Amino acid sequence: MSLLVIGSVAFDAIETPFGKTDKIIGGAATYIALSSSYLAQQVNLVAVVGGDFPKEDIKLLQDHGVDTEGLQVKEDEKSFFWSGKYHNDMNSRDTLVTELNVLEHFDPTIPASYQSSDYVMLGNLSPDVQRKVIERMENKPKLIAMDTMNFWMDIAREELDKTIAMVDVLIINDEEARQLSGEYALVTAAKKIMTMGPKYLIIKKGEHGALLFQGDKVYFCPALPLESVFDPTGAGDTFAGGFIGYLAKTDDISFENMKRAVIHGSAMASFCVEKFGTERIVNLSNREINDRVQQFIDISQVEINV
Repeated sequence: MSLLVIGSVAFDAIETPFGKTDKIIGGAATYIALSSSYLAQQVNLVAVVGGDFPKEDIKLLQDHGVDTEGLQVKEDEKSFFWSGKYHNDMNSRDTLVTELNVLEHFDPTIPASYQSSDYVMLGNLSPDVQRKVIERMENKPKLIAMDTMNFWMDIAREELDKTIAMVDVLIINDEEARQLSGEYALVTAAKKIMTMGPKYLIIKKGEHGALLFQGDKVYFCPALPLESVFDPTGAGDTFAGGFIGYLAKTDDISFENMKRAVIHGSAMASFCVEKFGTERIVNLSNREINDRVQQFIDISQVEINV
């Protein structure tokens, strides 16, 4: 099945306790598209970059089978740029620079060839832009998933609520779930958020795994203990890409298959953090992915004799 990905394609500059980078390719849509490309049959990209964005980085996406017809190039403008520094615990960071540039007035255009996309993944953008994508889809997708962040909860809550009401799956982290719901206990928070519209909710807990909710059903996927974590940037988007890519591949949106999709998303995210930026997720083999998925299956299974 075909997948439509919308989000930022951008530059990042990252500093962690393990080193730092100059400007490298980043952005939510970049991580989502690369991750999902290993699973979905067709990945269609809607995003915007400036004339400063390297053609070889666009080719990198294309080499992964990502269709870039929907990638707008504003030759006279600059691409979105973010710079951040991670603390020693790797769970918190300081934003050093945010330059919206082309993203400030991004008006998404959905090419005719993308209109029949079966699955849609709305990467982190303003809720107004995310909603425009939904409204501009001529054919109703089988499933729409959405990521967002606390920034939009702070400055655009009304618009955010309108957009959340239109999606099937909401993907947020535990801090965002608490802020969105006003509840501390995540089970209580999840129930409240699902009354806002989404049938499914995923709450990411970073190094502590991820929770999947539907009605009264709950599934917990543990995180894989890794020997080293170099850079958490893009891990959540890589998770989203693996999750939605697996759903597009299997074309099954049952709760049981959602659980398998969460495992695939977690596996892809575990690769992402092992090197800086997208470096680790651009040359994965099917064997590597299958082996990593099996590791997640192994650590989440146990037999007890009573």
